[in-house]
Amino acid sequence: MRNLGRCISGVLASAVRNLDSSQYQDFKSALKCISALVDFSLMAQYHSNRPDTLSFMESYLQTFYQAKDIFLEFCTSKATRAKANRLDWELRELNAGHRAKEVHHRRVANSRRLSDQECVARSNQRADLIRRKNQFNFIKIHYLTHFASHLRRFGSILMYSTEIGELADKGLTKASYRRSNKNEAARQILSHYGPHQALGITCRQ
Repeated sequence: MRNLGRCISGVLASAVRNLDSSQYQDFKSALKCISALVDFSLMAQYHSNRPDTLSFMESYLQTFYQAKDIFLEFCTSKATRAKANRLDWELRELNAGHRAKEVHHRRVANSRRLSDQECVARSNQRADLIRRKNQFNFIKIHYLTHFASHLRRFGSILMYSTEIGELADKGLTKASYRRSNKNEAARQILSHYGPHQALGITCRQ
């Protein structure tokens, strides 16, 4: 992810060079949002910070918050998606019932046109519900607001990286757990490896 952060802004800027007028503003906002988040991430990885670098980092984060709504339509929770599907099903059943009652009064062409109109109306209502319910109110977005204050208080945050534990979880821990008898597995895992390997596992736990 850190390597991706160093090049993604340039890749995106190159990928969206040839846009028509209807796409330009949306892609410009998306690029602004991603660039601000990448700049914030790269500055958060500094080994040391000064008041001006922390100020820059807070400025990048503020820009990200202002521009992130461009991605709001893609941030649909499972609950919202389920509610939209339920609403769509209810409307489809209601429309089907109305058509069944009045079918003998209509021609085939009129029925088809009305069916198309109902489909468009259902699609618009589903999209409107999703737009109203979508939000970025989750913990990982909120945590970003604490980075600058933590850097002022504790210094570089690289020392708190969970990378060692994550790597241990991918290889050592899972493989060792599968080989254990699942009874006091942590003790068996730690006894199976030397102190250096066990350190990563202990950090994960």
